[in-house]
Amino acid sequence: MDTLTDRQQEILDFIRERIEGDGVPPSLAEIAQAFRFADPSSAQHFVAALEAKGALRREPGKRRNLRLVNEDGRSASRPGRRVPLVGRVAAGLPILAQENIERSVLLDPDMFRARADFALRVQGDSMRDAGILDGDWVIVARSAEARSGQIVVARLDEEVTLKRFKRNRGSIELWPENPAYPVLRVDPRKHAFAIEGILVGLLRGSRA
Repeated sequence: MDTLTDRQQEILDFIRERIEGDGVPPSLAEIAQAFRFADPSSAQHFVAALEAKGALRREPGKRRNLRLVNEDGRSASRPGRRVPLVGRVAAGLPILAQENIERSVLLDPDMFRARADFALRVQGDSMRDAGILDGDWVIVARSAEARSGQIVVARLDEEVTLKRFKRNRGSIELWPENPAYPVLRVDPRKHAFAIEGILVGLLRGSRA
């Protein structure tokens, strides 16, 4: 790799920190904002220079396509993303409140089909027939919306639950995957309801 100027090194370090911290590289607009450039074209100029010097490579077909380059000239593999492990959620507290977080775990971003934001420990066997067992960790992407049929982490009144989300003629139902448990039918006139995230992966309890 050719020698970098001080500013090029600062921008490369920023890109590396964002990849290591977020699991994805920054956009040109984010680089421009971080370095107070007038517009993203200035960031594009520096990125092009880093490419020319062999420090970066673009990955075709991806929106955030910057990749670091190893000394051997190959693209560096994507770093893991550290996500919080949430144990029992205390009633009334946000899921990611510090009181609920037991520790964090480094996840391989290529293991899951979407960005992982947190892992929630499963308590009970209501999702047993979906292969989700007591003590497992479900990997969740934060989202306030879901399609009918997706498994979601939802807040119903003061409790957080993992269920299959279904819309039935305009009503909302939360289905267990175990016939021993009842379907939860959400009446917005009686219940406070919100989707907290969508299931994107699973870790057995012993692997977290």
